[in-house]
Amino acid sequence: MPRPVTHRLLGLLAAGSLTLLGAACGTSSSVTPPAHPAPPVDYYVSLGDSYAAGYQPSGQHSGSTNTNGFAYQIPALAAKKGYDFTLVNFGCGGATTTSILETPGCHQLGPGATPYPNETQAAAAEAFLRAHVGHVGLITVSIGGNDVTACASAVSPVTCVQAAVTTINKNLAVLVKGLRAAAGPSAPIVGTTYPDVILGVYLTGGAPERQLAELSVLAFKDIINPALSTQYASVGGKFVDVTTATGAYGSLSQKTDLPPYGEIPVPVAKICELTFFCEYHDIHPRTPGYAIIAKLVVATLPQHS
Repeated sequence: MPRPVTHRLLGLLAAGSLTLLGAACGTSSSVTPPAHPAPPVDYYVSLGDSYAAGYQPSGQHSGSTNTNGFAYQIPALAAKKGYDFTLVNFGCGGATTTSILETPGCHQLGPGATPYPNETQAAAAEAFLRAHVGHVGLITVSIGGNDVTACASAVSPVTCVQAAVTTINKNLAVLVKGLRAAAGPSAPIVGTTYPDVILGVYLTGGAPERQLAELSVLAFKDIINPALSTQYASVGGKFVDVTTATGAYGSLSQKTDLPPYGEIPVPVAKICELTFFCEYHDIHPRTPGYAIIAKLVVATLPQHS
């Protein structure tokens, strides 16, 4: 027997009352799902020397830091993998593995960097990392180059590099352990090395200079880069071999024509193209050279979900 219309109306009214009550209490039987949240903004912290600060020369004895540096190129490249990085750059022109731990302040910061006049670079970076644990998506370290630069003019370059690397090992061990402790166990730490710009002295044409160019390749391959790689690995970090990526280990007997230098070894030509060494006798990369470093770093990051 059909239910009376009165009963059906009462049922509908009761259902409507429950719906209204649910709305008043903040619940609903039909809730629109929230939009997919945007990935959180993570900080990218850069430490190191003039490479980290983004220095480029504008002439033989002039230049400045600018946003062509690898640290400034990384956020846009990382965005293609789903990251939203805000750069915090502590890099300082002229820094060594000793000064980064012991010398307060910096005379040559990168664009947009916040000065730290009363702190060492390491202390300033560690303080920032401690204050933002869980919100740091990347840390890069570019240090050690200025420790070995003087060895190019030493009487015994190999002995000089070996001594410098002893210092690098000692100081870098302290630095990376401090960064890991401040950032927590999961923050990615990536160490970088350098193009072998000393290959550029090959252009002078003298036998001693050519021998120095050959020795520089061995120094990077057998002494400098293994030491850097070991220290970053000691705290679960990664190491990107910029020396290999910029062609240093190619054959010096293989030649190419590069104006205005003429026919020169391919590894030397790469240094001329990617850095300012051949033009200004300056160790810093051109913008494409910095781009190689940025791409190597971003390649270490997994695709962001």
